[in-house]
Amino acid sequence: MQLDEADPPRGELGQRQIAGTEPPQGEKRAHDRIWRGGDGQEPCQRGRRRKLDSDLVPPPHVVLRQKVVERVRHGAILADCRDGAARGRRELRAARGYALAMEPLVDGWGRSIGSVRISVTDKCNFRCTYCMPAEGLEWLRRDEILTFEEIARLTGILAALGVGEVRLTGGEPLVRRDLPELVRMLAAIPDVHDLSLTTNGILLERLAAPLVDAGLRRINVSLDSLDHVRFAEITRRDALEQVLSGLAEAERYPELRPIKINCVAIKGFTEEEVPALAALARRKPYVVRFIEFMPLDADRAWSADQVLTGAEIRMLIEERYGPLVAVPAKASSTARRFRFADGNGEIGFINPVSEPFCSSCDRIRVTADGQLRTCLFSRREWDVKAALRDGRSNSQIADFLRFAVRHKELKHRVNEPGFVRASRSMSQIGG
Repeated sequence: MQLDEADPPRGELGQRQIAGTEPPQGEKRAHDRIWRGGDGQEPCQRGRRRKLDSDLVPPPHVVLRQKVVERVRHGAILADCRDGAARGRRELRAARGYALAMEPLVDGWGRSIGSVRISVTDKCNFRCTYCMPAEGLEWLRRDEILTFEEIARLTGILAALGVGEVRLTGGEPLVRRDLPELVRMLAAIPDVHDLSLTTNGILLERLAAPLVDAGLRRINVSLDSLDHVRFAEITRRDALEQVLSGLAEAERYPELRPIKINCVAIKGFTEEEVPALAALARRKPYVVRFIEFMPLDADRAWSADQVLTGAEIRMLIEERYGPLVAVPAKASSTARRFRFADGNGEIGFINPVSEPFCSSCDRIRVTADGQLRTCLFSRREWDVKAALRDGRSNSQIADFLRFAVRHKELKHRVNEPGFVRASRSMSQIGG
């Protein structure tokens, strides 16, 4: 379901105020009563005093212009967005067999959960030095990983809980057979409003078209070097041409935007790659992002002196192109975004080691074998697979998810004395 305008942000005065025009006082009071729990009060924790999203009529100053037609198996639901966007969402969920919206997920620290990364496989066709041993790892058996139906059911429950951003990961997700079919299943779930995928790109040339046709709208491609020798050195595969061909194929589909390039920043390696990757961001419709090397390598060889920080990379770029200009991003964004001063290209810096963003984290992760992790660096996991397979209802699984999320860690503690590494490597968790 696509609306001409989105619902107002939680705890804000709404679309009219964002546009610079203050709503009438009566509308403001109504908005405050709905979203803040009473006139003039501070924003309350989501899921405590506030009413359900699905039971709220949008504030009067929210104008939803476009009628939405959603076709279902034996007919169609016509929802007039101007008068009844919430009612239309409820009818669509019911018609498709999905649960009505529930109280949103909020962790024990008051952070609302809106994003989930779901790993569809632990297998990968690369052997990146910062991720996996040259000989690979022991893969999960087929019966140990979640089925497409289980992933879709879990995603539907999470979407009803307000988790509308879904990213498919691995391992390398494109090695999972028939992955476009899973994308199609997830794209059909009401309230999944952002469906994306992270890939190494080697199979993207063949799969970009079916993925877009199935409903994928964003993609991240891991690419650490544009030099063939250095690419092979870090991935242990001679496959740069296939990755670049996959990117070129993705470019052909305007629906697939933005295309993001992720580069793991390692001191002593990445410095030489920065100029070429920055130039790539200027000549292609790619957002190039540098991610600080984290202690998630299977070899457990990580050390703090291997981290090339975002600040250091920014300095290298600005030496060549001049000062970068900050681009606004939502509070829960992992990346600090910048554009070049001439407006030609965008760069991002993800700095979990030097500038942790734990205080605004809205993410949870599900591993390929169905374990919920409330932090990338968790030592504890919650067995969602068992909950999906032991006959529990959607409501019972939602309660289980709430209980797990209430135990989400405050922060990852990478920079603190006594830090203990995550219980799995990145490929086993889901990147």
